Amino acid sequence: MGQKVHPLVLRVGYIKDWSSKWTASKKDFAKNIIEDLKIRKFIKKKYLQAAIAKIIIERYTDRVTIKIRTARPGMVIGRHGVDIEKLRQDLSDLAKREINIEIEEITEPFKESQLVAENIAFQIEKRVAFRRAMKRAIEQSMNAGALGIKIICKGRLGGAEMSRQESYRRGKVPLQTLRADIDYGFTEAVTTYGLIGVKVWIYRGDIIPEKKTKIAQEQPETTIIKEEVKNGDDAQKSKVS
Repeated sequence: MGQKVHPLVLRVGYIKDWSSKWTASKKDFAKNIIEDLKIRKFIKKKYLQAAIAKIIIERYTDRVTIKIRTARPGMVIGRHGVDIEKLRQDLSDLAKREINIEIEEITEPFKESQLVAENIAFQIEKRVAFRRAMKRAIEQSMNAGALGIKIICKGRLGGAEMSRQESYRRGKVPLQTLRADIDYGFTEAVTTYGLIGVKVWIYRGDIIPEKKTKIAQEQPETTIIKEEVKNGDDAQKSKVS
């Protein structure tokens, strides 16, 4: 039976990068991982409607830099930067160190799989038919310039007694091609019937990584010629040129 690997993890180091960028000793590694999870959970819960697609955490010796990619930067920054300053203070109290926050605006939200998945889940929670929500998301993503999209919803769809899975796909989504820029997002819709999982894959084109060329040093070729000369002692001489 074929197994699906996480499309982002598969491409880390080739065309993708880590969401947490830091190194730590064996003693501090688990503590930093838990702290990163708390920071991400706090930000997502505080700005639930801010359309946050990704949170990148970079750790240094004396500070932590948090980069927030959002389609609604105004909701995070607030009027005259009041909200972002309060967020920085809250995160400083949580992490017990200095926090720097950088905001990056997403100009094409319909090509961000996490935002598309959260939009579908939000509609399902508002009792919109799941098929209508999935088809609408596909149309919006393809109109935004995506080359392919795949959506899977799984759970008690429509309040059915048994859990099942529905999927829609348009265009091509080459999961095995490493240079393919595949964006993956997952979220859950909380309904009265239980949780409904939403997975989204979006193909945004190919990324050709820069080729690392090595200049080979030219070495002069050496030719070895052996000549056999018969002397009285039948000795052999070698001549190297």
